Amino acid sequence: MALKDTLKNPYSNWMKDGGAEADVVVSSRVRLARDLAAYPFPHRLSPEQAEEVVHAVGLAVQQSKTAAAVGPLELTRLAELTPVERQVLVEKHLVSPDFIKGDVTGKAVVLRADEVVSIMVNEEDHLRIQCLMPGLALREGWELASRVDDLLEETLEYACSEEFGYLVTCPTNVGTGLRASVMLHLPGLVATRMLGEVISGLGKLGLTVRGLYGEGTKATGDLFQVSNQITLGRQEEEIIHDLTALVRRLVSQEREARKRLYREQPEALEDRIFRSYGILQNARVIESEEALRRLSDLRLGVALQMIKGIPFSLIAELMVLSQPAFLIKAAGRNLAPAERDVLRARLIRERLSPGGK
Repeated sequence: MALKDTLKNPYSNWMKDGGAEADVVVSSRVRLARDLAAYPFPHRLSPEQAEEVVHAVGLAVQQSKTAAAVGPLELTRLAELTPVERQVLVEKHLVSPDFIKGDVTGKAVVLRADEVVSIMVNEEDHLRIQCLMPGLALREGWELASRVDDLLEETLEYACSEEFGYLVTCPTNVGTGLRASVMLHLPGLVATRMLGEVISGLGKLGLTVRGLYGEGTKATGDLFQVSNQITLGRQEEEIIHDLTALVRRLVSQEREARKRLYREQPEALEDRIFRSYGILQNARVIESEEALRRLSDLRLGVALQMIKGIPFSLIAELMVLSQPAFLIKAAGRNLAPAERDVLRARLIRERLSPGGK
């Protein structure tokens, strides 16, 4: 899928059905922070140096060995994209919100066609290598990210210390430079008011809980990102193993919370789910926040097998399709908020109709 297709298609491979623990785990992300030895960190780069970093990364991803091992990678400068197109990349979880803020000169994004591999160039670090996969797949994501990292390092010289490991902009990322995270759907823990206690427990274990688009964003649609905070003094395998084990515990807690809800309030839960399903199927106007809330209820209904025939992948796709920038891109023009609400409702209705596309 070329970048132009990425920008007009709400689907990404991280939405694919069949991932492990998919009733609770939406996706897994592994990110490696790397900086080039010959240049200052991004916030200290001159415009000329920033362009040199982009050029060096472009050469590294074009080498035939990289393409053969991980698939062709396409580099695009952010300045070549419109503000709406940049925001679409955020809405698809391919780049961070901070990456597109302010002046984007000297910044670039590298994508693999299936969008599983993405690299932000000159974000907080010179390189942020990301692998995003469906379900609980941290080990697979780490193995792929490591393969991309190793291939790029054959061309690029990273800033590294025998004592401290990889040297990067933020001290919390020094060492492995590895941040692993899992996007979880936790309506049961939210509804039973157990989430606060769970988050407190995770913090004591060195994990952090963030919103839908990561650091500095709020949780919407009962979706939360859980990630490691410590990278120094730990091995990559240890980080991946421990986070996977803790996520499995979270999955069990969420499933128990859902069972409790269904056991104690079956009519209320069924009403909530089917009411949201009916609104999504019939609404003529729907705001972004309500759409995410209703889609969260729909996902819960599918997970509990109350609603049949709707794959998790379609719900994930609708969550992206419902976002403002994607709607503007789909319409091909700027839309007033009221126009977005009408278009959002129509597109959701069409996709949820029998044979809808």
